[in-house]
Amino acid sequence: MSNKATTLEAYPLVLTATHMAEIIGVSKRVAYEIMERSSFPLIRIGRCKRVTREALFKWLNEQYT
Repeated sequence: MSNKATTLEAYPLVLTATHMAEIIGVSKRVAYEIMERSSFPLIRIGRCKRVTREALFKWLNEQYT
């Protein structure tokens, strides 16, 4: 049985690199690399890196324009 969310709305409001990797279909390492881009809406909580679900999808949409 998979622990992956079945819909995008099933993911938490604040996403980890693992969540992000699952959503966009990349490795966890690549997700962390994307999170380091200056244009990425990263939230730092101590040493943890997070992104809100809404900000991730907004950022993704901006990459295609």
